[in-house]
Amino acid sequence: MSTDPDTILLEAEDAMEKGVEYLKQELRGVRSGRASTALIEFLKVEYYGASTELKALAAISVPEPTQLLIKPFDQGAVGDIRKAIEASNLGLTPVVEDKSIRINVPALSADRRQQLVARCKKMGEDTKVVLRNARRDANKHADALGKGDGAHVSEDEIKTLKDEIQELLKKHEAEIDQRIAEKSKEVLEV
Repeated sequence: MSTDPDTILLEAEDAMEKGVEYLKQELRGVRSGRASTALIEFLKVEYYGASTELKALAAISVPEPTQLLIKPFDQGAVGDIRKAIEASNLGLTPVVEDKSIRINVPALSADRRQQLVARCKKMGEDTKVVLRNARRDANKHADALGKGDGAHVSEDEIKTLKDEIQELLKKHEAEIDQRIAEKSKEVLEV
């Protein structure tokens, strides 16, 4: 358990930053109107019995705004990659061409765009729950500083620490709201 206010604050900030970083990674995988390598590069492919990210198995490029091209480093992985894309539930149809895979990214329907925006908002809310849990834990550690035999922190210092933790939460929640708004705008762009 943390024993001083600075450590508690740093641990809370670290936990909140990790939550925001995870959200950024998740948002990269959400489709927008144009093709992006981020859409598929983190897909897990069963390759020789191991679950491997697609970007580790192939070069992924965007030859046209609505198209992705995957060139596997090992030609034997083409079938495994195709299966992983079909099973990904992204609504993409891979076309195997000789030693590569081409994916035409279809335009999103208005309904699908709304579903994706709702999914982004849910991701944002889930991340805020993670941040609030970090705040709760930090506040518990702060309360523990003022109790017990070795209480060496005044109530004013604990209150100040809790205020700083709350400010951290507000800052990170604002960043989440901004990222969700940007991604929603990108998804809704036609």
